Amino acid sequence: MIHDTSDPTQPPDQPEPDAPPQEPSARNLRGQDLDPASIPAEEDEEARLPEPIDDSADVASEGTLAIGRAAIERAVKLAPTSPGVYRMLNAANDVLYVGKAKSVKKRLASYARPTGQVARIARMIAMTANVEMISTATETEALLLEANLIKQLRPRFNVQLRDDKSFPYILITGDHWAPQIVKHRGAQTRPGRYFGPFASVGAVNRTITALQRAFLVRSCTDSFFESRTRPCLLYQIKRCSGPCTGEIDFPGYTELVREANEFLSGRSRLVKQELAGEMEKAAHELEFERAALYRDRLAALSAIQSQQGINPRTVEEADVFAIHQEGGYSCVEVFFFRTGQNWGNRAYFPRADKSIEAGEVLGSFLAQFYDDKPPPKLILLSHRVDDQDLLAEALSVKAGSKVEVSTPQRGEKKELVTHALTNAREALGRKLADTATQTRLLEGLSTALGLPRVPKRIEVYDNSHIQGTNAVGAMIVAGPEGFLKNQYRKFNIKSEGLAPGDDYGMMREVLQRRFKRLINDAAEGKEPSDDAVPQWPDLVIIDGGQGQLNAAREIFTGLNLTDVSLIAVAKGPDRDAGRETLFVPDRPSIKLEPRDPVLYFIQRLRDEAHRFVIGSHRKLRKKDIREAGLQEIPGIGPSRKRALLHHFGTLKEIERASVADLGKVPGVSAESARKIFDFFHPGSG
Repeated sequence: MIHDTSDPTQPPDQPEPDAPPQEPSARNLRGQDLDPASIPAEEDEEARLPEPIDDSADVASEGTLAIGRAAIERAVKLAPTSPGVYRMLNAANDVLYVGKAKSVKKRLASYARPTGQVARIARMIAMTANVEMISTATETEALLLEANLIKQLRPRFNVQLRDDKSFPYILITGDHWAPQIVKHRGAQTRPGRYFGPFASVGAVNRTITALQRAFLVRSCTDSFFESRTRPCLLYQIKRCSGPCTGEIDFPGYTELVREANEFLSGRSRLVKQELAGEMEKAAHELEFERAALYRDRLAALSAIQSQQGINPRTVEEADVFAIHQEGGYSCVEVFFFRTGQNWGNRAYFPRADKSIEAGEVLGSFLAQFYDDKPPPKLILLSHRVDDQDLLAEALSVKAGSKVEVSTPQRGEKKELVTHALTNAREALGRKLADTATQTRLLEGLSTALGLPRVPKRIEVYDNSHIQGTNAVGAMIVAGPEGFLKNQYRKFNIKSEGLAPGDDYGMMREVLQRRFKRLINDAAEGKEPSDDAVPQWPDLVIIDGGQGQLNAAREIFTGLNLTDVSLIAVAKGPDRDAGRETLFVPDRPSIKLEPRDPVLYFIQRLRDEAHRFVIGSHRKLRKKDIREAGLQEIPGIGPSRKRALLHHFGTLKEIERASVADLGKVPGVSAESARKIFDFFHPGSG
């Protein structure tokens, strides 16, 4: 969105180039001749996961439910039939929940029914001691008021938007003859053109730096500008045109500012065409230094667009929201598109009960998100939300123009939503790997599986092959600090008696090799460490079902391993994540709820093992294919094969090489060179 608050004015007389400096103390900050205010700072804090909601102490008994319903029934008698907002309060007068309704009386009456409420609502009713109500003229007003009250009061049973900061803008000032390009937050009172919002301070800083290279517009403060007697360092490194000391005249600088405004307004193609034309003209006139300057400016513009990632072709102005839920948490990823450009994205982790569906979380999030922000013309969503038409109407009232809220099903808009959804999934995955969350998940895993202690080291095993070829096993390790990639191991399957595709036999070999080594180390006096992540695992997870578990259990029994817990994780029907079955020795199989954080943790462990073993298998297979043409040459072992491939790069180049070229490879004798040449060129001698 672009806001222009400047008034057309005539430039004042330019200051004398040799005017005495007014602020000499700022000139040598950090040993550089730069305005300290122009040094970018990454000041955004990363969004955090909310603390888990603990409702263990709020299990409603029939008695407390009855008391809560009685309080609501009293409120129903006084409630209006018109639209409005209601607040449920506990005995301490703390707000438990804020809701809106087209008819407040009907909505409250639904809470007073003796049956039909989900567990979360039943807990809320049981804690309710009083209800307060506010009437509104329309349902749209009720929605806007509800969002405002939720942000103010933060009721425990509502979805809560957290980490809600104002977004930064880029401002090209309009109150000086030499406009300045700066980062801006807050009220837009200074004259000039505002471009934004940008998702983060980092995105603004990167864009401003690139714009300085492309358009040479100053970023220093007015006081620093007026104090100059010579150009500062930014002029020397070609990030400013030096208007402060007359290195560029007023018309020339005005043209640079115009181009910067055009680019930020979405007319980037026109600006690039103009610069390309000037570059060709300068080159034709043999002014190569000037042509090189235009070339560098074009490269800077390309750098801006490459940093932006996706730039839509048909979407001029939109915010894109996608929500992903895993492990009892929700992540909402927001992308900002303005003037056909991607101005960044940010992940939010709203506080919400794990039983609340994605659409409900997203709907409440949106109303709060735009409580203090102007909405764009188009809002694209990954999930349809409740009262979507009402939300669009409320945002249109707020914006003073039509706002469309859409859940696209095809085309470029669908691609934008899909991209945002991928980012939401990845952002939540990264957050769930944080140490504090990891500790809670380990504790939950111990409880769910009935382990004797909270595991400090978990080892997960998987294997991969194609019809028995290039078989490889892998072990990944996790602990309180997350994945420990420096302790991952791969096992090239060596057993010759295995039938192709014998998964059980491969698992037996991997586990025997792993634990025999640990036993031998212990026998030699190499005691397991007492560090946070010991060498001996507390828990071993096998990818597979009952058969894989039995094979692993045989190995553990044969090696007399009694202190290591063991489980197998079988995929759900149609390999559906969220419907896995856990097999534990001497116990019935376990199925955790799809939204259970522990199940998500186990899925992540298994998926990481699968990723690592597939990567190891592909490397082995690629190497096998790469060396296939050298396998049958007599006298050419692994060392010479590696030397040949290192020297020539590809098998095709080895085939093309002459005897003399082959003989130049370290370790390849004249006789070996002839053998290699004859192998690829039979009958040539």
